[in-house]
Amino acid sequence: MRYLVTAMLIAVAVIHLLPLSGVLGAERLAALYGLRFDDPNLAILMRHRAVLFGLLGAFFLLAAFVPSLQPLALIGGFLSVASFLWLAWSSGGYNAALGRVVTADVVALVCLAVGAAAYVLGRSDG
Repeated sequence: MRYLVTAMLIAVAVIHLLPLSGVLGAERLAALYGLRFDDPNLAILMRHRAVLFGLLGAFFLLAAFVPSLQPLALIGGFLSVASFLWLAWSSGGYNAALGRVVTADVVALVCLAVGAAAYVLGRSDG
C-alpha cells in the first residue's frame, strides 16, 4: 500500500507541476489556458499562481517519499482540487483549454482518493 500512496502522490505532483511553465510569461499562460494575458497585472497574478502550483507540486513530490507528510498532502490536495472543480462546475462556460485543466483535476481527485484509501488501509494493516 505504501508504494500505491507514493505513486498517487507522484501523479498528483506532476499534474500540479505542469502549470509551472506559466511562470515563463504571457505566451505560455495563453497556451495553458486558451486566454489572452495582455494586461500585465493579470499576467503577474497568473505567473505567481504558476509559482504557487510549483510549490504545491514540489510538496506533493516530497510527501510521496516522506510518509509523515502524506496525510497533510492528501488533505491539502483534496482541498485544492475540490475547490477548483467546484468553482469550474458551478461557474460553467469555460473554454476547451480550461476543460483540459478540469479533466486533469478530476484525474488528480481520483489519484488522491486512491492514495487516501491506500494510506488508510496501509495503516490498518500495521
